[in-house]
Amino acid sequence: MKNGVRPDPNTVHPIPGYEQEIYVRPTITNPNILVGDFTYIADAEFESHVTHHYAWNGDKLIIGKFCQIASGVEFVMNGANHQMNAVSTFPFYTLEGWEMEPPAAADLPLKGDTVIGNDVWIGQNAVILPGVHIGNGAIIGANSVVGSDVPAYTIVAGNPARKIRKRFDDDLTRLLQAFRWWDKSIEEINQLIPLLTSGDLENVKTELTARL
Repeated sequence: MKNGVRPDPNTVHPIPGYEQEIYVRPTITNPNILVGDFTYIADAEFESHVTHHYAWNGDKLIIGKFCQIASGVEFVMNGANHQMNAVSTFPFYTLEGWEMEPPAAADLPLKGDTVIGNDVWIGQNAVILPGVHIGNGAIIGANSVVGSDVPAYTIVAGNPARKIRKRFDDDLTRLLQAFRWWDKSIEEINQLIPLLTSGDLENVKTELTARL
């Protein structure tokens, strides 16, 4: 272990003396936010980045392990959506004094849970809209607005976010999806770091094939 210190997913501040980067999971209080080990955000707290997240909708934000979330990222949840199949989109039922019962769930454009895979990098000020699913290893460009699903190991950017390119060929993507390095023990991951950080992708494919 580096400097004799074992990585600890339960620590809040993984960089000693620096409070503007935290491991997210140990700070979560909302039961509808689920975050994997070692996912961090470049901020001193996380839950204010999850907006319009109302308990009565029951939607969840699910984020995998080892994700890297830049400052200014916003996860917009289903509570931001208004009824769109009627003449007015005005939410009378949420405001004091208006005689309207809440619309049926079927009349609201609820998109379900927002799910972020493992080892996903989300760039600064990106916005993730309700119900989006982002695959393992994807990269979201800074200032992007992501309103549709992102395949694993794909780079997207823009408003709306569009595919820029695949990160790797199909063989390497398949191997990484099968290998699931993020589910290994801390000891195994430490041993894998030279492979995980290698730019020799053909050798990475060879090594992964031998280990599967």
